[in-house]
Amino acid sequence: MRALQLVLLVVGGLVALAASIAVSVTIGPADISTLDVWRSVCARLGWGESPLSALREGIVWDLRMPRTLLAAVCGAGLALCGAVMQSLLRNPLADPFVLGVSSGASTGAVAVLVLGWGAGAVSLSAGAFVGALASFGLVMLLAHTLGGSLDRVVLSGVAAMQLFSALTSVIVLTSASAETTRGVLFWLLGSLSGSRWSDVALCAGVLGLVLAVCLAHSTTLDGFAFGEEAAASLGIRVPRVRLVLLCATALLTAALVSSAGAIGFVGLVLPHATRALTGPGHARLLPVTALIGAVFLVWVDTVARTVLDPQEIPVGVVTSLIGVPAFVAVLYRARRHT
Repeated sequence: MRALQLVLLVVGGLVALAASIAVSVTIGPADISTLDVWRSVCARLGWGESPLSALREGIVWDLRMPRTLLAAVCGAGLALCGAVMQSLLRNPLADPFVLGVSSGASTGAVAVLVLGWGAGAVSLSAGAFVGALASFGLVMLLAHTLGGSLDRVVLSGVAAMQLFSALTSVIVLTSASAETTRGVLFWLLGSLSGSRWSDVALCAGVLGLVLAVCLAHSTTLDGFAFGEEAAASLGIRVPRVRLVLLCATALLTAALVSSAGAIGFVGLVLPHATRALTGPGHARLLPVTALIGAVFLVWVDTVARTVLDPQEIPVGVVTSLIGVPAFVAVLYRARRHT
């Protein structure tokens, strides 16, 4: 029965995701129908001819499609990381950024954009990725030095977050012009504008790898729900599993933040909402959470780029506006059941 439920949820999620992408690509100043988008996709696959002009083909395939696909990948990845972190750290308030990865990415991006590090050979995304990995490395070093327990990992993440946030502020306040500061702020709040196919390929590849790793450890994550000692008594190699999953989620978060900035609340709220559908078992929770996150962020990005057209709202602002009341509702629901 549970296997059938999982199949139905995954199939339904995939159908909803495909429909969301197809519809989202049609929304914008240029009037393009969903049917024309599907026929264009089929033409790209070698089935028939595209009904779109060269200009509209460019709008679909060079502007809207990579942006929409990157939104889906980022939503899936952030939701997946949030579900894993909440279980691994046994903290319902954990999210993908608890290890300070987003702050490190921000510092790396600002160093490239404002200070010109890399002399033009390093892109903003590459700088953000390096900064994210540097922050995670610092967290792991601090946690290991302090004893390596879960609370030390969280505290090290908080320390790294504050450190890199301070470095970012210093760089922006002392070296950036007003126009550059506005661009940096927009990126820091999460932005999918300027998405490229290379970003989609990189993030999707890392997402596929990390999802496979997390699903392979789904039973182990179930064991972590009873605490580290209980997990160890079940034969789980706690330090090794924790290190593997922390590295995997940090790598995915670094890739996503380097391409889209820090998009908050996706990894915090959606895992809680998904548990109401699937229960706590991670073999069901992880894939369904990823699909819900993908559909959610596709529509959030659609709203962000169209609601105040021609002006665009940072995606992170919209997720926060939706996520705060949703998270309050989740907390209120949890309180009623305790």
